[in-house]
Amino acid sequence: MAQTDVLLTKEPAPQTVPACELPRKLYDVARNTGAHTSSGLATAGFRSAKYLADEWFQNCYARYHQAFADRDQSEQQRHESHQLAAETEALARRSQEDSTRKEAELIRNIQELLKRTITQAVNQIRLNREHKETCEMDWSDKVEAYNIDQTCALYHNQSTEVQFHPHSAKFEESASTHETWAGFTQDNLHRAERERLASANLRVLVDCILRDTAEDLRLQCDAVNLAFERRCEELEDARHKLENHLHKTLREITDQEHNIAMLKQAIKDKEAPLKVAQTRLYQRSHRPNVELCRDAAQFRLVSEVEELNTSLAALKEKLLEAEQSLRNLEDTRMHLEKDLAVKTNSLFIDRQKCMAHRARYPTVLQLAGYQ
Repeated sequence: MAQTDVLLTKEPAPQTVPACELPRKLYDVARNTGAHTSSGLATAGFRSAKYLADEWFQNCYARYHQAFADRDQSEQQRHESHQLAAETEALARRSQEDSTRKEAELIRNIQELLKRTITQAVNQIRLNREHKETCEMDWSDKVEAYNIDQTCALYHNQSTEVQFHPHSAKFEESASTHETWAGFTQDNLHRAERERLASANLRVLVDCILRDTAEDLRLQCDAVNLAFERRCEELEDARHKLENHLHKTLREITDQEHNIAMLKQAIKDKEAPLKVAQTRLYQRSHRPNVELCRDAAQFRLVSEVEELNTSLAALKEKLLEAEQSLRNLEDTRMHLEKDLAVKTNSLFIDRQKCMAHRARYPTVLQLAGYQ
């Protein structure tokens, strides 16, 4: 027979116990640290996590440490790439450009010197032609006077070509004296000899200028070629460094992507135990009356949820850092690829174009005007 009325001798227990009236007691829960551990004996049969907090930190410490190392290494890679780019830019402003600039300046100076020498030679040629005409006219006059005197010497009293010339006995006003005639001739000879010596000295000077300028140009050409060769070696070395650095960056990107995948998998692995623990807490909150007790299982479940939330927050933070590190590595890779393309193009221009043109540089004999 069902009992409908119950006689009570004291007040019934309250449905819930206030939090302030519960004694604060620390439970020493035995833990299993074996290979297949549970969440503790207090939650035996209600497995919600694969690892305890200590075990989880032991298993994830290496992963976190690797994430920090990858981030630091990516920062170091980016710093090294910027430093390498600055170094290659400094190499671009070294001896090759200085030697080329010196060669261009030397060619301009030689051109100015040759222009002045040509002007001097043209003036000397003009003077030589003027004195040549003067000497030729004087020679022609003397030949004609010699022929006249020779003809006069052949006349005698029985000559048939002689006749009277009454007005020929007067002295011509424009006639010269023996002294002026000798002085005029000596002056012409002296000026002609002076211009001849000046022409000879100018020819020697021109030969010296051509020889010296040809040697200077050839020496500077050799210096520029040597600078180009060193520049090509520096570009080749910089390109190899960039390629090695790019390979390292690509490996770092691969490792970082693998690390991100591991972190995402770790987050996914922690979400299921968190759901289980939160579901257990939610189901246990429906315990009736006094059974809604804050027992050891309740404390352990709450502690487990807090630990899982902390772990998830740490994993998400590491995931954000790893993704930012991956973006930095991608930027570094793009910068290295652009710099590598620039170095390859510069090497092609210097080696295939500039050196090919400089291979046809004139020889010393051609620069001196002998070919």
